[in-house]
Amino acid sequence: MSYCVNPSCAQPKNPNNVAVCQSCGSQLRLNNRYQPLGILGKGGFGATFGAADLSLPGNPICVVKQLRPATDDPQVYKMAKELFEREAETLGKVGNHPQVPRLLDYFEQNQEFYLVQEYVKGYNLHQEVKKKGPFTEAGVKQFLTELLPILEYIHSQKVIHRDIKPANLIRSQKDRKLVLIDFGAVKNQVNSMVANNTQTAFTAFAVGTAGFAPPEQMAMRPVYASDIYAVGVTCVYLLTAKTPKDIGCDPETGEIAWEPYVDISDSLANVLKKMLEVSVKHRYKSAEQVLDAMAMAPYEQGMQDSMTTMITGFKTSSSSSSPNSSVSTGLVSSSPPTRSMGMTNTHISRGSPVSSVSTEISQPMSTGVKGRGGAAAAGSAYNIAHGQTSSRRRSTGKTSSRPDATEVKKKKKKWREKTVLDAYEKGRRDFTNQELNELNLSKAFLPGINCYEAKLSRINLQGAELCRADLGRADLTQAVMKNANLSEAYLGYANLNGADLRGANLQGANLTYANLQGANLCGVDLSSARITEAQLSVAKTNWRTVMPSGKRGFW
Repeated sequence: MSYCVNPSCAQPKNPNNVAVCQSCGSQLRLNNRYQPLGILGKGGFGATFGAADLSLPGNPICVVKQLRPATDDPQVYKMAKELFEREAETLGKVGNHPQVPRLLDYFEQNQEFYLVQEYVKGYNLHQEVKKKGPFTEAGVKQFLTELLPILEYIHSQKVIHRDIKPANLIRSQKDRKLVLIDFGAVKNQVNSMVANNTQTAFTAFAVGTAGFAPPEQMAMRPVYASDIYAVGVTCVYLLTAKTPKDIGCDPETGEIAWEPYVDISDSLANVLKKMLEVSVKHRYKSAEQVLDAMAMAPYEQGMQDSMTTMITGFKTSSSSSSPNSSVSTGLVSSSPPTRSMGMTNTHISRGSPVSSVSTEISQPMSTGVKGRGGAAAAGSAYNIAHGQTSSRRRSTGKTSSRPDATEVKKKKKKWREKTVLDAYEKGRRDFTNQELNELNLSKAFLPGINCYEAKLSRINLQGAELCRADLGRADLTQAVMKNANLSEAYLGYANLNGADLRGANLQGANLTYANLQGANLCGVDLSSARITEAQLSVAKTNWRTVMPSGKRGFW
């Protein structure tokens, strides 16, 4: 079937063997090369079509985006053309990323502009949620660790996407990677420029998607943080399967009233809350800031859990001697308020940030076990790995009891090479806090795997595909990672003592505070990795090592 792209055509469907539309007489082939097969979507700026590229063997499918300046004003047309060419150049540069569709062609025909991009086969996240239901907390964390590096790259190219939402994120059938599609850069810049001069059809176009776009973007003043807001709203949709319109907003602040609908840990909730700040001043300014906040959340939660455990211990000790006795350790006191460890003594409620402590605890509190998401319930790492998360709702007043060590130990899964690979193949990505010591996963395909705080000492990952992997705080002592692809991987606070990283790809990798004592980095390109001179001073390097400065050799 051939499809007519004339927006006024009453019968756009045509047989394959005709060159001219049987209904309106328009030419069916675009640029004498692309044969539209059907419409994929449309809006105020134009439409998107699936098309066959007749100039290449096999006639591969591509995506053709049509942009129509709905005006006869020659000045507006000239401006639109200049902006179109400039933005086509920008999209061509952004398309160098493997998770952004490549720009294949752009041209003008009958005073309409066309962009041709790579076709990505797969379901978008809106369809995925409709089909499989809401994401778990672990699933949303994995989503963020995969999307934010893409966003970081796009912003580094000085491009604001402006229309991030579940429908514009496709899970590729080819490799299961997320692909960000439908850049709004062309239409939005054209709109903003024309709106300053003439009232045309351009000014009526929505800038982004209502509910997903923040106030400054709807006011046609987008900034990089505008994309951060849209990612936050997307996370809320993934967790609830509800759009902002379904959820509603706080009538006083205008903020999305999402918190009653989710059941997540405080650490993730705090990150989402800052992503969704209505004011740009209080929002994360970059994807890097969000990634750093996620990396630090377990550490901060761990300190909170340790304090909770300590206070609970004092309370138990005090109660065993006398129900009404006060703690006389000097750390806390019921009256008068004192300062201890830099904190004022006030009442603690379960799950609230521990900024202060008091002996007047009305109910027992469970001790914390630090997990990937910072959950304060015992065994949280096991729960997260199985799609369960700690509760953010506190209305029930229930408390959890701590299982004994033997019970927790029984829940630990014994992993072997085959079981790891099989689990990953079936869609599991979260191996938080798991014991994978000494496994042979040479040349394994594990992009985006989450091994936060996992035990990986002496593991063989030579030549493995580990791009965007989360190896934060993992024990990688004496691990063999020679020639592994660790591009954009997170290795913050990891123990890489004696690890073999010769020839590994560490492009864009984050090694903040990682222990590199004796790690072999010979022949590694560290020009875009986050690493310090102090870390490298204890590692092994040679003349082939490319330092963060871009120079080869030793410091």
